[in-house]
This record gives sequence, structure tokens and C-alpha cells, in this order.
Amino acid sequence: MDFKKDFKKFWFFLWKDDSFKGWLVSMVVLLIFVKFIFFPFLYVVTGTDSPIVIVISCSMFHQGNLFSNYDNWWSEHGQKYSSFNITKREFENFKFKNGFNKGDILGVIGVEPQNVKIGNIIVFKTIQNIPVIHRVVKITKDETTGDYVFETEGDNNPIQLVPSNNPIGINEKDIPGSNIIGKAEWKLAPYLGWIKLIFYDWKNPPYERGFCKPY
Repeated sequence: MDFKKDFKKFWFFLWKDDSFKGWLVSMVVLLIFVKFIFFPFLYVVTGTDSPIVIVISCSMFHQGNLFSNYDNWWSEHGQKYSSFNITKREFENFKFKNGFNKGDILGVIGVEPQNVKIGNIIVFKTIQNIPVIHRVVKITKDETTGDYVFETEGDNNPIQLVPSNNPIGINEKDIPGSNIIGKAEWKLAPYLGWIKLIFYDWKNPPYERGFCKPY
């Protein structure tokens, strides 16, 4: 058997054959690669089961997005961060200081609770197992158990969310370290997540549908 010759034939059929059969096999091979090689590799490298996330709400939106006027934004939202002793200058040095938009795709890495810092953007599970992507504003440690508990805030939210003031029961005040999925590190593709969101955005509450605006 001429392995080299057979491999060339297979490679041609896989990527250069213009027939429907060739296209179908290429799609199957690509899906197998993504599911069983690419994503498992990402899981190992990033240390989290969710290395890529799509932003599905406007809770971290800043007016103007990448071109947000930081001074104007702080004048409207700074008070809620000042209540956690976070100054304007400190916030300016945080990652994603201009927030991010619904439909953005973010890269996430695993993080141990003791390594989470004020200002980090964490992805965490809520009571209903819905992942939330918000900014850490307070960290406490139980000196008896050694467990960390976190509080977060959405940059675009007027108040901190607790079960009594939001329809899906999100609690930002008592987040155990075991609920943290990872820490957002990169904006991989602005808006590209809309390719997926467009199919189920209608299921969101009316105030969460469509493109972002200040709450």
C-alpha cells in the first residue's frame, strides 16, 4: 500500500473536492476535530470547562463601547463602586475598564479563589446554574473554614443584584469560591456571538432583548 499516495487522495477529497459528498465529509471531520480535539485542548490549557463564553446580557455595557468616555461613565456609575472603596483611578487600571457588549466573545481561564482580585471579571454560576459575567467588588474570607466569598457588580446595572430585585434570582452578594467558573481575560471577537444569540434572544425578558443601551 502506497500510504503517501493514499493520503494525498484523502486530503484532496477532504479539502478540495467540490462535490456535495466531499463537502459533507469535510464538515463531519471539522466538527469531530472541534469537539474532540480543539475544545479538550482548550480545557487543559485554560483550566476551565468554559474557555470561551458569549456575553448574553447588557449588564457590563458602557455607552460608546470601545470608545466609551471614561469620565462620563464614572460620573454616572462611580458612586456604586465608591461604596466599595474603589476609586476612579483604581478602576481605570482594571481589565475591561470600558466593559463589553452583548454578543462579544470572551476568552476565560480557570482561577483559584485565592487568586481572584478586586476588579477582575469572573464567570460564576447562580442558583439556577445560569452563568453570569460581572466585576468583583468585594472579597471576604472565613477565617474558620478558609473559604472565600465574593461580591460582584455589573458595570451597567444601577444596583447590585439579589434574588429580591431581579426576575431570575441572581445573587451577587454571597458567591462562594466553588461557584466560580473562571476569569475573563480577553475579548476574542466583538459582536460575533450574535450569530448564535439571534436565534434565542427573543426568550430574554423584554428589557434584555436587542442591542445594548444604558439601563
